[in-house]
Amino acid sequence: MPALDLWERPVSYGAVGATKAADLLTYPPAGYRPFEGRVRIGHGDARWQYAWTSVLSWGIQRNAGFTIELSDTPRAVTDKTYTPVSFDSDGTPAVPASIEDEATFGSDGATLIAPGDTALLGAPFGPFRVKAPARVVYVVDEPKRKGFAYGTMAGHPEKGEESFIVEQTDDGSVWLEIRAFSRPANGFFWLVYPVLRLSQAFYTRRYFNSLSGPIE
Repeated sequence: MPALDLWERPVSYGAVGATKAADLLTYPPAGYRPFEGRVRIGHGDARWQYAWTSVLSWGIQRNAGFTIELSDTPRAVTDKTYTPVSFDSDGTPAVPASIEDEATFGSDGATLIAPGDTALLGAPFGPFRVKAPARVVYVVDEPKRKGFAYGTMAGHPEKGEESFIVEQTDDGSVWLEIRAFSRPANGFFWLVYPVLRLSQAFYTRRYFNSLSGPIE
């Protein structure tokens, strides 16, 4: 039987969308380690525009040193299988703010992320580059809060989900929030778990720094 194309393969964990849960840190999916961090990355509309378009075009990963190979996913999959998720402040689902009305491409000219997109991330790991397949499981599209989450797929060093959300508050400040839950994907990565944790912390710092530099 021929191998499935990357876009045809399922994610490697069960709690899809759990990074949206308000009580993630208290009640993560069983067997997973949760994480939440929030950092102010700047101020003003120019920073806001730069930040959210960068996040929604894989800019945060590229700026952190990852390579991104996008899978040629059929539009029928991205249009019908996954749905953008937006919520009011009280958690009630809201009508999307229509990202397409504001921008079609990111700051580097890349097409904006769509729910269901699949990518092969190349993560620098010492002298090697570890391939980490992932799928966009939801997109957040609100007037002052935008971003996405991806879930891991077979071949990724971890199992779990990570979200990258940028928000502009009423005072004009722009914030990046990262939420995740994860565990090693197999026995080998359990053996090198301390190294994996250090690598996670290193790239999380890079993520937070990646949007706070000069605006191009």
